[in-house]
Amino acid sequence: MKAKTNEAAAVAEGTAAGGAGKGVEAAVAGLKDGMAKAASGYTETQAKMKEGVEKVMKTAEEIVSFNQGNVEAMVKSGQIWAAGMQDIGKQMAATAQASFDETMATFKALTSVKSLKDAFDLQSNFARATLEKTLAESGKLTDASLKLTEQTLAPLTARMSLAVEKFAKTA
Repeated sequence: MKAKTNEAAAVAEGTAAGGAGKGVEAAVAGLKDGMAKAASGYTETQAKMKEGVEKVMKTAEEIVSFNQGNVEAMVKSGQIWAAGMQDIGKQMAATAQASFDETMATFKALTSVKSLKDAFDLQSNFARATLEKTLAESGKLTDASLKLTEQTLAPLTARMSLAVEKFAKTA
């Protein structure tokens, strides 16, 4: 019986050794699988991080480009305003010169009148003509100012429309 017991012990020992070997192999396989999953997860995380950084960089580039367009619109608007103000200034100077010339002509005419009635008529005509021209020039100046305002705001309005359009797409 002792031989059977030794034999049973040897079989049990071999089975235990074989089972232990399989357990180690399973543990190693599990460890390798876990390492592979960890490496895969790390790779996925790294790819997502890279994608996120690329999106942030693209957004930053778009913001810089958009702001550059805003600055260009402001510069263009300023140029339009300056040119328009120069034109209005020229128009006002021409009007003032014409008014001065008419005043001088009327003054010269007053020096050569022969009666008080002629002087009164000359002065009345001059006053009426001056008032009519002042109203007409005032209307022209108002129209020119409104047109200049519209032209000056056009580049800024275009940028505002673009901003609304762009932000509406992202929202």
